[in-house]
Amino acid sequence: MEQESGLKDIVQKQFGRTAEEYVTSESHAKGEDLSLLVDWLSPSKTWIALDVATGGGHVARAVSPWVRTVFATDLTQTMLEAARHHLMGEGIRNVHFVLADAESLPFLDETFDAVICRIAAHHFPQPEKFVQESWRVLKPGGSWLLIDNVAPDDSELSVYMNTFEKMRDESHVQCPSVREWESWIKAAGFHLKNSRIRQKEYYFSSWVHRMVQSEEQEKRVEAYILSASPTVREYFGVRVQEGHLDSLHVDEWMVLCSKPV
Repeated sequence: MEQESGLKDIVQKQFGRTAEEYVTSESHAKGEDLSLLVDWLSPSKTWIALDVATGGGHVARAVSPWVRTVFATDLTQTMLEAARHHLMGEGIRNVHFVLADAESLPFLDETFDAVICRIAAHHFPQPEKFVQESWRVLKPGGSWLLIDNVAPDDSELSVYMNTFEKMRDESHVQCPSVREWESWIKAAGFHLKNSRIRQKEYYFSSWVHRMVQSEEQEKRVEAYILSASPTVREYFGVRVQEGHLDSLHVDEWMVLCSKPV
């Protein structure tokens, strides 16, 4: 429990420091997955939706025109305030902001028509608890949609990916594999309806600057990525220009599940 609490303290510290950057981050604020998740969910104006670990509020913003109400939660007060300021400034009035832990949601059973979590679960110490909590707060027939980076099944590739993510961002806990996510989804009782994997490109400079706290830290991340074997570098699409790391890519999984009636 102490280790979990410590990890969550790190998340709060890190995202409290970078809240504004996440509101304006191109990869978080835009991205075709925001419109795709609305298509997959096919929401109704009667729905009450939950956006878990809202970050910059981008999912809440995308879903808000299509539902009655969105509850946007986050573990970090500063992040919630930044998201609220951003959305209120756009005239969005049907989003409510709640300070909450994804692994212990402060809502009654069977409250929501949809639970959504985008690019956040790799910060959760026990993602299986988040899956269980999602099941609990969803109404029968409700939809659960997850988007996040996933690690390859291969142990060498998985360790490499989670290591460079942790070196860049100390609040990173772990990117599970699709196989791990599927086991938690099945154990909770969800039915898998749709999924896809895509390669998501990181442009090193903007990606690393959003989270590192020193030039030395940036150099360590770059050196570690460039030290990988040719096989690993090929898998992650490591590209170098003029002797410096230009970009790489990771796998991102999007999955839609339903809670049986």
